[in-house]
Amino acid sequence: MKVLYNDGHVGECPEDEELHVIRHSAAHIMAQAIKRLYPEADFAFGPATDNGFYYDIDLPEGEKISEEDFPKIEDEMKKICKENLKFEVYELPREEAIKHMQERGEKYKVEHIGDLPEDARITFYKQGEYVDMCVGPHILYTKALKAFKLTGVSGAYWKGDKNNKMLTRINGIAFRSKDELEAHLKLLEEAAKRDHRKIGQEMEIFMMNEAGPGFPFWLPNGMRIRNSLMQYWQEMQDKYGYDQVQTPIILSRSLWETSGHWDHYKENMYTTKIDDEDYAIKPMNCPGACLIYKSKPRSYRDLPLKLAEAGIDHRHELKGALHGLFRVREFQQDDAHLFIRPDQITEQVTDVAHLITAYYAQFGFPYRVELSTRPDNSMGSDEDWERAEQGLKDALEAMGVDYKLNPGDGAFYGPKIDFHLQDCLGREWQCGTIQLDFQLPHNFQLEYTDKDGSKKQPIMIHRAGFGSFERFIGMLIEQYAGKFPTWLSPCQVKVLPVSEKTRDYAHEVADKLRAAKVRVKVDDRDEKIGYKIREARSIDRVPYMLILGEKEAEAGNISVRDRSNETVQRSLDDFIADITAEIEERRG
Repeated sequence: MKVLYNDGHVGECPEDEELHVIRHSAAHIMAQAIKRLYPEADFAFGPATDNGFYYDIDLPEGEKISEEDFPKIEDEMKKICKENLKFEVYELPREEAIKHMQERGEKYKVEHIGDLPEDARITFYKQGEYVDMCVGPHILYTKALKAFKLTGVSGAYWKGDKNNKMLTRINGIAFRSKDELEAHLKLLEEAAKRDHRKIGQEMEIFMMNEAGPGFPFWLPNGMRIRNSLMQYWQEMQDKYGYDQVQTPIILSRSLWETSGHWDHYKENMYTTKIDDEDYAIKPMNCPGACLIYKSKPRSYRDLPLKLAEAGIDHRHELKGALHGLFRVREFQQDDAHLFIRPDQITEQVTDVAHLITAYYAQFGFPYRVELSTRPDNSMGSDEDWERAEQGLKDALEAMGVDYKLNPGDGAFYGPKIDFHLQDCLGREWQCGTIQLDFQLPHNFQLEYTDKDGSKKQPIMIHRAGFGSFERFIGMLIEQYAGKFPTWLSPCQVKVLPVSEKTRDYAHEVADKLRAAKVRVKVDDRDEKIGYKIREARSIDRVPYMLILGEKEAEAGNISVRDRSNETVQRSLDDFIADITAEIEERRG
């Protein structure tokens, strides 16, 4: 695909950049259409994204755009495409660019240019009557935009600052062809069916309430899932040699000053006063782990010290960014901190990576791995960084893991490995991470006595596998569409008596299942059996239904229907033996 670059030349676009160019051009065409329909609209930022494009718009008082307005905007965009307007590019020095945008009444563009260096030269792209400052590249003619759709409207602060005006953000998607767009729309339709907020409400897993925006309420079914996941997490910590700890939720300002969070993260922290002194509700668990390490002298023989904590953390997220279980203000982290010697990096990183990949194998998530190396604003010696980066590479290569190198994208305190999961819809989620940290051991003056009696500073590994239990459960809800494997299902068996005559037998069956530690419910309502079956399948999404009629009651057996809708006659004892083995082995 040929595109127009900001130096004015037309060149072939690399295939992996084509969608970005198409989507960026779609943002300009959408802005042009909106300007035609809403002449007083002012435009802020309008970039392409990994999933589509958007534009932030300041509409005059009394005007608003809702999804009901999308058809007329899309129609105007189609009209612009048919006009086959040519994209043109030109460049102006900063002061001329400011005047250029002032003449066009583009106050947000003026402010944006004003933030740029005085010697900056600004490029503009023009199609028809519409002009936008932009670095490009863009398609050559508007007719080249063949497949697009507007997908949503929301609010967004100018420059992402809550102290600035709230603008209207219009989102859209664009693809190379109508077939690609159609395939994506079907994917969105499937994603909507799997939306964890919708399923979470139907299955009564969690709820939100305005009494605590961003603070989930876990309902009984949700707690059954959480407890099952937590039991699995605890068993894995024991298997991989971690000691479990718990640190306080509220800690003093002095601690957060030592860790650096008070200076660099305070706007995301909730604070309070106790005995007239400043305290903060912890946004992360690592400083507490440092205090545990420092609570007594440590020797090189004590390392590695592996501390796991399913800590409850609080971070202030903007209200508009909150999203079900994926973006919350209170969450429980699958967290651990390892304190190691430099010679233990490869061994311990390999061990952590094995643990994280075991998690993903359990749930059937494919993943890819990125290794991020030293950034410009790093702390620590060249020797520390070289040893740490080589240790991470050696660990990944020893495991035979393919990885992508991200030069300069590590944390300022150390390099890291990130695990990106892919779900059944092809979406990626960054969950697992292994981060080496020289900074916190330095800030907290952590040390151990080495073989020669000298004092050395340990290296700290931050490790997460699920990320947070909230986010991971949200992912699992969507991955399974609520049809959890039996060991995770809030209700593992639903007993359905066909009539009043078999209610007593149904409760006898349920009592035997409970005695075997199977989660079971009896639906003995005066409803038709077909209705009960449909509800158990579509709302409760149970793995097994036991349909008990008079024939089953007389014979003392059961009729089992699984998710494939296959129904078989079985003895209760055999069924209990099979389902308890399935649960214990965490199949599925």
